[in-house]
Amino acid sequence: MIEHRLAYDLDDHPYDVFVAEPTGPGPHPVVIICHAFSGRQRFEEDKARALAQLGYVGAAVDLYGVGQRGADRAQSQALMGALVQDPETLRRRLRRAFDEVTALPAVDATRAAGIGFCFGGLCAILMARMGLPLAGVVSFHGLLKVGASLGHEVTGRILVLHGQDDPMVPPEDVAAFAAEMQRVHADWQLHAYPHTMHAFTNPAANDPGFGTVYNPVADRRSWAEMRAFLAEVWAPDD
Repeated sequence: MIEHRLAYDLDDHPYDVFVAEPTGPGPHPVVIICHAFSGRQRFEEDKARALAQLGYVGAAVDLYGVGQRGADRAQSQALMGALVQDPETLRRRLRRAFDEVTALPAVDATRAAGIGFCFGGLCAILMARMGLPLAGVVSFHGLLKVGASLGHEVTGRILVLHGQDDPMVPPEDVAAFAAEMQRVHADWQLHAYPHTMHAFTNPAANDPGFGTVYNPVADRRSWAEMRAFLAEVWAPDD
């Protein structure tokens, strides 16, 4: 496995991507990883490494900028809130990260996918809704508020892995998301894990009062679902 950082500037601010590449001849399919509300952490970088072990380039992007991380819940919510409330900037950062990652020599730009966790789940789905050429995206306990209609054709398949008892994604958000997917004729599916709250993939996220509880069963099942989904979206056409 080869690890490196891909640095670039956008709007006079530095950004980087943590990249884990599999050994062996390329180019390889790439999975772009969008981070949770505190910014890119070891959690997302470890997901990049795990994807490289599966034969994909794992690229954990940085949507806040170098050195911009939430040291506590309030700072994390402020960083996330600033982007959620400025969707044009969020879309611009996602598009630039996509362009930088898919230009890497080790990457087969025709075989790109995205995944995301919490806030990153929203971002992964947003990349598909923006019309970026992604074969598929996976949201792990992602926020499902769809926001304004973007008017783009959604060509990438969408897999939503959702905790049934997630207090941050109430049933009305799920219903609104389903209605929007139906409206844009998306190829999408949602898997809900019972007795499961927010952040179920992160062992460090145990805070029942905040609504985040690690669930090892849902963690294991969701990763297996992602692996099957990626194999399906890149399978040769029948």
